Amino acid sequence: MKRVHLDYNATTPLRPEAREALLGAVDGGLGNASSVHGAGRRGRAAVDEARERVAAALAVPEDSVVFTSGGTESNNLALFGALRAGPADMCLVTSTIEHAAVLGPALHLQSTDHPVRWIGVDSRGSLDLDALGAAVADRPALVSVMGANNEIGSTTNLQEVRALIGDNGVFHSDAVQLLGKKHLDLMGSGVDLASLSAHKVGGPIGVGILFRRPGAPIAPTTFGGSQEAELRPGTENVPAIVAAAVAIELAVLETEAFQRETSRLTGLLWEGLRSRVPGMSLNGPPIEDPTRLPNTVNVSVPKGDARTLVARLDLAGVEVSAGSACASGSIEPSHVLSALALDPERARSGLRFSLGRDSREEDIHTCVERLGTTLGGAP
Repeated sequence: MKRVHLDYNATTPLRPEAREALLGAVDGGLGNASSVHGAGRRGRAAVDEARERVAAALAVPEDSVVFTSGGTESNNLALFGALRAGPADMCLVTSTIEHAAVLGPALHLQSTDHPVRWIGVDSRGSLDLDALGAAVADRPALVSVMGANNEIGSTTNLQEVRALIGDNGVFHSDAVQLLGKKHLDLMGSGVDLASLSAHKVGGPIGVGILFRRPGAPIAPTTFGGSQEAELRPGTENVPAIVAAAVAIELAVLETEAFQRETSRLTGLLWEGLRSRVPGMSLNGPPIEDPTRLPNTVNVSVPKGDARTLVARLDLAGVEVSAGSACASGSIEPSHVLSALALDPERARSGLRFSLGRDSREEDIHTCVERLGTTLGGAP
């Protein structure tokens, strides 16, 4: 039985070009990039070249690229680092549909009595901009809102958010799901800090990027070395960084083609699902909304339990998810679907399908057929 993978928002396969770069770096005798001998200097040169390639792909200054261990570390460094560098009364303003890598730090801050203000969304997952404007009007704020939601595919107009913040705050965005899927103009978006992750675009797991606009206030939150402009101490994972640069470079180049093909396929998927399973509902933006992530479809199955259905589909050879992979062990409904004010039954039955560069039309047809069979629908 051929397996069908439709969970690319969780992670993506290591693309061949990145694998070749990774193995070449491993076999190349590159040393600790902080060492001064020959192997160390080669390691430093490899990291510097990777930073140059990432900066060129993202059209940002080289010194704005900070390598981390992934999106979660980038988010934590951005939030705690910006608050540490800001005034004592700086408030964190964030949305109710953020990834756990932002929700977790926000809830921790709230538990320590640090001021946190939560911004809701409408039924499509769009940010309440009026509430955001009110939240930043009376005190300095660190605003952290995701560029694209990993579960429902809604996106945020970052320039609109920047305009609301004005000069009275620092703006961070978890842009992990935007990279390679939508045009990403970090310098033109108005963000001060943005988080990215290599394994979402065919790079290796364990490499992230924190974009820091030149001059953006941020202080280190961990200590013990001078790596990454003293913002992220620790020996750099040179081979993985080299491979990440290749993957990011290619993902940016292929963004338009990725959008075009995955938009076509998600349209077919939604049409097939609602034809095969009566009563199925779409969560988040309409499928024809041009601002949505092109590769993501979130649906609720009538009278279904998403986590049970994920397991049954896995047995049928179809790999999908019930919300974020980082919350896969939870028995609670997706916090994102709950934030859309869906009734609990619908929120508990939400399934996420996310397509990748390797997805094909036959995968869509196979998925629809096997889902229908799993639910006991007519062929």
